[in-house]
Amino acid sequence: MHDAIGVNVVDHLLGCCGDDAQIALLDATAAERPARALRSVSYGALAALVEDTAQRLRASGVVAAPDGIARIGVAAPNGIAHVVLALAVLRAGGCVVPVAGELAPPERRAMLRALHPRAVLVADGFRWDAPDGGAVATLDVAGTTVRVVRPTGGEAQARSPHDEPAIAALDPALVRFSSGTTGTSKGVILSHRTLVARIAAANRGLAISARDRILWTMPMAHHFAASILLYLAQRATTVLASGHVAAELLAVAREHQATVLYGSPFHVALLAAERSGDGWPSLRLAVSTAASLPVATARAFDARYGVAPAQALGIIEAGLVALNDRPREHPEDVGPPLPDFAAELRDEAGRPVRAGEAGELFLRGPGMLDGYLSPLRAREQIVADGWFATGDVARADARGALRLVGRTRSVINVSGSKCFPEEIEAVLLGHPEVAAARVVGRPHAHLGAVPVADVVPRDPTRPLDARRLGAHCRAALARYKVPVEFRVVPALPLTASGKVKR
Repeated sequence: MHDAIGVNVVDHLLGCCGDDAQIALLDATAAERPARALRSVSYGALAALVEDTAQRLRASGVVAAPDGIARIGVAAPNGIAHVVLALAVLRAGGCVVPVAGELAPPERRAMLRALHPRAVLVADGFRWDAPDGGAVATLDVAGTTVRVVRPTGGEAQARSPHDEPAIAALDPALVRFSSGTTGTSKGVILSHRTLVARIAAANRGLAISARDRILWTMPMAHHFAASILLYLAQRATTVLASGHVAAELLAVAREHQATVLYGSPFHVALLAAERSGDGWPSLRLAVSTAASLPVATARAFDARYGVAPAQALGIIEAGLVALNDRPREHPEDVGPPLPDFAAELRDEAGRPVRAGEAGELFLRGPGMLDGYLSPLRAREQIVADGWFATGDVARADARGALRLVGRTRSVINVSGSKCFPEEIEAVLLGHPEVAAARVVGRPHAHLGAVPVADVVPRDPTRPLDARRLGAHCRAALARYKVPVEFRVVPALPLTASGKVKR
């Protein structure tokens, strides 16, 4: 399939590699092993590892799929082995499906049923709690033992429930299941051509070059297609850092002179609160993604390191579509669309909203999804006239910079007036005693629904006063948006990418 179409994303990334002096990846997990044991892989060595692993996958028979293209799960923690396995599946002609480590057993079984994989590559260090029929083969990948397993329960052995020739016609390279904040994950299909177009479009905003060293803190299972692949395409160095200790992350960043931070608001807050006083002089760009970045966190990071973190809007179906170009002046924005994208804000009837009004965000540009896996829907059935409905509700300023205010599915309708949980949460996070917040709608006999807030105190030893929280909200919000109840909780459930589960 790939040879006939003439595009394979691995050829685009590694086909010309041969410079063994150029470092591609640094596995700098300082919390797990001493600095002298840090592993590095050059681009030439990475290309050789990928080719060798691909040959062994072909020999195992798991990428052979007479009726289509084999979907292969990659269940591996962050690390060099994860990158090698994903690229080797693509090199061998398969379709890679990252398996998120945080999935509970029922969620994993549901994913496997929807995916119907030929096999799953389970690396040491990944807790595999799904039943399997034993290892078809065992591989050594960059010093990591990997079992090639076939899931039981009908996911691999039984006749596929999918129209495999129709899926193969899409030339699938990657199927990405969402992190599960709301609704049921459909499995987003991305082709080889789409991945190449997506990373090129993203870099016209990020401007990553071979001079950059990116401090990587995010789960690869959620952030691979337009991130790790982009860094490889630009011959940049990716520093793989693990752990949740600010001092260790900063030490790794300083040691390897990282120029870019790519992380979630959690990582931005963690580093902003680091107390050593050490600077980060090599940092040129800090990108926050996956969830809304509180203004106070952005300003604290800027004060600490002299670089204002820029919020980015990344969407599984569309890639990286917007990046804040004035994060110091307006840290709450996700910025204007990147150069290759156009944006429209529409009301419920599909009409453009007036300037300053909130509307659902529609996007048009390169790298849009090729389809959904389960049930199978091709791009033409999803993207109308080139426009993708994101489900995000946003406002735009005079220059087109976007500010997200909520999700169409999470909207709370209070007696005909709409409010968005994310907007209320942003106000609550501005209270000095609140560390985290989640707002949901509670059914109401007369009003339809009313907002209720779960709040995590910044200091667990000091009780939160609901009256103060209510006054704080009333000072910033219309009365119908003020939560009718504030429930103090020790923590909020989060997805692996840092989003609040609703």
